[in-house]
Amino acid sequence: MIEPCKWTYSDVILERHLWSRSSGAQSVGRGKKVEDAIEELVSALQLPYVMRTRFQGRGNETAPCDLAIPSGGEEAMIVIGMKGFNSTGSKLTDPVGEVERMANVRLPKQYVYAVVDGIGWLSRQADLKRIFSLYQNKQIDGIFTLSHMHILKSELMEAAVRLGLLKK
Repeated sequence: MIEPCKWTYSDVILERHLWSRSSGAQSVGRGKKVEDAIEELVSALQLPYVMRTRFQGRGNETAPCDLAIPSGGEEAMIVIGMKGFNSTGSKLTDPVGEVERMANVRLPKQYVYAVVDGIGWLSRQADLKRIFSLYQNKQIDGIFTLSHMHILKSELMEAAVRLGLLKK
């Protein structure tokens, strides 16, 4: 078993700062790149999933998610919010709200992960800190960047085994 990563807020900020050194041309398409990377990872694990859906949680409330395993709605057991940003504009506030809604409706048996990447987070550190605090307070199960997909893969495998979606 791989030891879970012990993230600090400084680690996340450093990771985002390193991405900010890339050129604007390299930043184009980060949002799609994040979605593609996560979809590829889940497909490689041979887990059933649905993209861009809603999942049902506490009190039959629903929240949006970018990927749900094995399906959306009441069948969702693992949900992922993917937030990749290649700009520094004001459109970054709503995705933070989406991750917060995911955390607020989740059932204890559901796993909630966030994947954030792109230069836009550099100018929105308060929003990134809000997402990180959800992780610190154990309201979500993990926050990842594209450079840490191997850790997310391990987390997804362990969650899927615990939920009976994968065999050891």
